[in-house]
Amino acid sequence: MKILINIDVPELASAIDFYRAAFDLRLNRLLDDDVAELVGASSVIYLLQKENGSRFSNSIAGSRQYTKHWTPIHVDFVVDDIDKAVERVISAGAKVESECTDWRNSKCITFSDPFGNGFCLIEFEGETYSEANE
Repeated sequence: MKILINIDVPELASAIDFYRAAFDLRLNRLLDDDVAELVGASSVIYLLQKENGSRFSNSIAGSRQYTKHWTPIHVDFVVDDIDKAVERVISAGAKVESECTDWRNSKCITFSDPFGNGFCLIEFEGETYSEANE
């Protein structure tokens, strides 16, 4: 199975700039005028330009608001050096949302992109979380 990541953004050019600078992704191609395909991670990331205030569903009342918001699904970026990654995402325009948390031999810090979308930076000591907190 292949997983694609789609991120709604209000303005495509500034979103491309942020994700390229923050995560060293490459713009692979533009699809129409409102979708950017970014590569360089384990999954392809699509930035979808969606107007602020536009409906996000025909079956649920509500509209997109590009302020900080909570969603049960977010993207985790696994990094080799969390300190360097923190510097990079902040200089690209991310906002820090939490202090560093140590859990099962990992370090995690939460952020939001300039459009309110949450993401985490995670550094593992091994390949993934350990079986027990050591």
